[in-house]
Amino acid sequence: MHFTSEQRLDGDVLEREFTLGEIPGILWTPESASASAPLILICPPPLGLGKVYSRLAGRARYYAAEYGFASATLELPGSGDRPRWAAADQARADLRRVMEAGEPVTDEIIDALVLPLVDRAVPEWRAALDDLLALPGIGGPVGYEGGIISIGVRMAAVEPRIAAANLFAGSLVPAAIFEEARQVAIPLHVLLQWDDEGNPRQAALDLFDAFGSKEKTLHANMGGHAGVPQYEIDAGARFFARHLS
Repeated sequence: MHFTSEQRLDGDVLEREFTLGEIPGILWTPESASASAPLILICPPPLGLGKVYSRLAGRARYYAAEYGFASATLELPGSGDRPRWAAADQARADLRRVMEAGEPVTDEIIDALVLPLVDRAVPEWRAALDDLLALPGIGGPVGYEGGIISIGVRMAAVEPRIAAANLFAGSLVPAAIFEEARQVAIPLHVLLQWDDEGNPRQAALDLFDAFGSKEKTLHANMGGHAGVPQYEIDAGARFFARHLS
């Protein structure tokens, strides 16, 4: 991990951009943090960090100011300034084609779109976690939130350093991920937009039911994909405060 820039934001938060190999990322830490601040991994949507920076930074600043948490994010494969990924581009094109035609989204399209991304992204996030936890001032425990829910399911199932996860049910889920969900045992907070366009509500409910966690909470709100109420940020933060503080 190599830090490339830093700036101080309002609210006593230090923001540092870094590269992990050639993968861009951002780390936010409260300057008043304890010697071993908890860490939240914020997985972005596959739109490029530049397009969603304000959303991610806003959450990170809130976590730092209100709870003393550090936060970090990493660019997903094929997104932002990372090299284009032909197979992913084709999978997205296939998805757009069937949705515009009003045709059903097949399991084959979902698998091609999501599973290769999960297979690439999860090892990168685990490698980033190795380096982040070695930094002064960050000691865990670790939370995970956001992004493509299938990445979160895999991370929660295979990464023992993650103590709790706040998952956003707003993306298509392959059948194989439902099986992995049964292996998840950590506390979960799952956020669902009831009228999320393009993402079947019943699949999100079935995935929630599949999770093996003894403690799992579902927050469902009316509205489409981009209509998440602002107060859900605080709900997620309080969930992390219970399990990471």
